[in-house]
Amino acid sequence: MLLCAPLYAQDRRPSHCIAIADATPGMTFVHKAAWQEPVPEYSVRLSYVAHASFLLQTPAGLNAVTDFTGFIGSANMIPDVVTMNHAHDTHWTAFPDPAIPHVLPGWGAFGEGIEHHLDLGEMLVRNVSTDIRSQFSGIEEKGNSIFIFEVAGLCIGHLGHLHHVPNDEQFAAIGRLDVVMAPVDGGMTLPLPEMISILKRLKSSVVIPMHWFSSYTLDSFLGGMTDEFAIQRPGISHIELSLRDLPDRPTVVVLEPAYLSDQD
Repeated sequence: MLLCAPLYAQDRRPSHCIAIADATPGMTFVHKAAWQEPVPEYSVRLSYVAHASFLLQTPAGLNAVTDFTGFIGSANMIPDVVTMNHAHDTHWTAFPDPAIPHVLPGWGAFGEGIEHHLDLGEMLVRNVSTDIRSQFSGIEEKGNSIFIFEVAGLCIGHLGHLHHVPNDEQFAAIGRLDVVMAPVDGGMTLPLPEMISILKRLKSSVVIPMHWFSSYTLDSFLGGMTDEFAIQRPGISHIELSLRDLPDRPTVVVLEPAYLSDQD
């Protein structure tokens, strides 16, 4: 098996988000659609479920849920992929439904991290490990994962429970992010100035704030972004994005969390 490992690495589908480090030019954006409607060709739908959980949907019907806690609402839907982080129990579950085909924890043995490179054809899911604070003010190296979803030509990143500014090597491994879901609580993850500096370095076309606990925290984050980012507050929980529809100016899009229901 050890002899096969290099061949396996060579056979991997390469990441276009790492290979193409510059943002694609000439793009504008955003369509509204309920989560049960078909996703248009060459697009992806993002629905903000709760806290740090998002549903990503593809045109061919793949469903992925980030920071999966075991509950996404009353909808009768089994995701194809769930990702989890374990800084707090609001970001993972020890008992995911065994019917879920791909359960991707963002951590491995203590301090060792984990590596994912899940190629589902229409979607590639990979991760970049970062550190988290452990009990008693210690550090668990590689205890968090930034998950990147490569789908419909887009590079979509979920920062998880990020506790530090990534280093240059980690930024390089992340590559281009057209869309990023970022925790903006201002303390449980990162202070707002540090989070804002990360997002300004990433220069993503769309930033979706998550992990905010009050309008005060959210408004403080938005105030720190207005010098370089447009702000949109459409008052809905879901949007559709495609390469041909990304904003010309980097934009923060505030989605309102809503659990999934078959009635929507």
